This record gives sequence, structure tokens and C-alpha cells, in this order.
Amino acid sequence: MYESIDKNVNRSVTFSQEELDIFHSLLEHRSVPKKTFLLQEGEVCNFEAYVIKGCVRTYYIDENGFEVILQFGIEDWWLGDAASFNEQTPTKLFIETIEDSELFIFTPHSKEELLFRVPKFERVFRLLIQRNLAATQSRLFHTFSKPAQERYLEFIEKYPTIPQRVPQHYIASYLGISPEFLSKIRGKLAKK
Repeated sequence: MYESIDKNVNRSVTFSQEELDIFHSLLEHRSVPKKTFLLQEGEVCNFEAYVIKGCVRTYYIDENGFEVILQFGIEDWWLGDAASFNEQTPTKLFIETIEDSELFIFTPHSKEELLFRVPKFERVFRLLIQRNLAATQSRLFHTFSKPAQERYLEFIEKYPTIPQRVPQHYIASYLGISPEFLSKIRGKLAKK
């Protein structure tokens, strides 16, 4: 049950079995049906989640009432709203399961206890935040500097399983284009 999350945290730090046992004891396992909100705008994010199985999306509603997808979370990914979780302030985000999902959850209390009992986890979470920031900066750069077709090709190269798992309009939202324009791009690519 813990094999994938253990591999994930052991990428940057090596843990003893005793340290992993403490880690496991503080994780909460949740099975969540698809189309379940884990977080909604205005709530305080009281979790950081690791996706064991399933697909989850993080988005916000823009001033025109449109959903803007910021992230898809699939197996072996972490998700949450870091600002809301760490500062205990209301979020502007929605986090919703797209598929039936299984998650490991940390609360602010269980995470603090983990960091107190096994300080080496500070490095794991710091590296996760650094990777997330680098990915966010890269995504912003690509969104503003590359044409839509190139962004779509990079998306399917980087996330090859997501197009089979989520509706096309979610991918269009993630790429910042209309579903109709994405259909044109896909049609053009299919003819090549």
C-alpha cells in the first residue's frame, strides 16, 4: 500500500524503516468518488494529498465565470493549495476528483508532527516545493511564449495518459484556449 509514496519520498532522502513507519502512521488513506470536491473557493485547505490512484484537477473561476485549470494530479503527484494550507487562509481554488481516486492525506497537524519526529522530511517537502515552483514558472513561460499547437504537443508529450482520462475541454482550459480551437489543432495534427 505504501510502495509508491515510499519511492516518491526516497528519491531525495533515504529513510530507515522506523522513519517510514512513523511516516505511514501519520498518513490518512482516503477513497474518494469521482466528481467530489476536496476543496472549494473560500474554504481553508486543511490537507496536502498524494495521489495513489486516480485523476484530480485544480482550477479557479475567472472574472467571466470560466473555469481555468491550473493542474492535473495523477498517480505519484502531490496536490493542495500551499498558501492556504501553510497560512490557514481561504483559498481561491477548487480541487475536484475527475476519476475515482485514492489519496494519502496530511493535515497541518500530522505534517507538523512528521517534521518534528523525522526532521529529514523537511528536505523532501522543500524539494517538492522547489520542483513545483520550477514547473509553474516553466508553464507560465510556455503559455506566454509559445503558440497553442506547440503547447498542446508539449502537453501530450509530458502527460501522455491525461488526454485519455479527461474531457477535451479540460485540456483546452489548461492550455488557455477554447475547446473549438483545440479541436482544430487536433484535426490539423491528425491529417499530418
